[in-house]
Amino acid sequence: MLMRLFSRATLCPVVAVAVVLPGAAAAHAAAAGPLPACASAEDRSFPLTARIHGGPAAYTAGGGFGTWELELTNTTGRPCTGVHPVVVLVDEKRELKPSQPRLEFYDGLTTHPVRFEATDADELVGVFADDTAGFPGFTVGPRTTLTVKVRLAVTSDAVPNQVTATAAVVQRRADDGDWIGQSDGYRFRIDSGRTGTGLPFAEELAPTGTGGRILAVATAALLTGALSLLLARRRRRH
Repeated sequence: MLMRLFSRATLCPVVAVAVVLPGAAAAHAAAAGPLPACASAEDRSFPLTARIHGGPAAYTAGGGFGTWELELTNTTGRPCTGVHPVVVLVDEKRELKPSQPRLEFYDGLTTHPVRFEATDADELVGVFADDTAGFPGFTVGPRTTLTVKVRLAVTSDAVPNQVTATAAVVQRRADDGDWIGQSDGYRFRIDSGRTGTGLPFAEELAPTGTGGRILAVATAALLTGALSLLLARRRRRH
């Protein structure tokens, strides 16, 4: 399923996202029919604006979670449903691995893990989606702003680095979809963890409590193949 792109000459780079649904979810989406588009085909601007804010300047490898917010503002007079942000991480050293960022997004009080995959351009891409938990995507009402809480930790094997996070926003529509928004960049630093203090905080969470549930859900998503991603980037020449 190839995400259709809105035309926007001022945006660079251009992102295309492919999302493959598992069999049961795809059949259900096809039976329900596509969601109404957030904007008409004649529109030349994105119907949603997106902004990342509130995140810490640095994360310690093996340390705890840092929290930030993704604001989604619907500039149209119609609701946008089935909205899935797509986070793209680009690190300066091109050494950040898909298993190292531990990202979760909130849907009310419920948290969902984000699975990252690497592209051939050494970027990490993760979709805010959790088909195993029945997450249908966000709904952003007409001319309203939805604030999505996000939290991020980095595993202890990540090297010191500089990372920029951006978010593309897509609307899933049965076996198709539209690219409907793009955020600013959020730049942060990864610092090396302390040594000689036992297991780091993020790893200590794994056996029990929240960390255990996160790992269990993430593993289930990987085994069921809930999503596979493809991101193609083009840089516009001036």
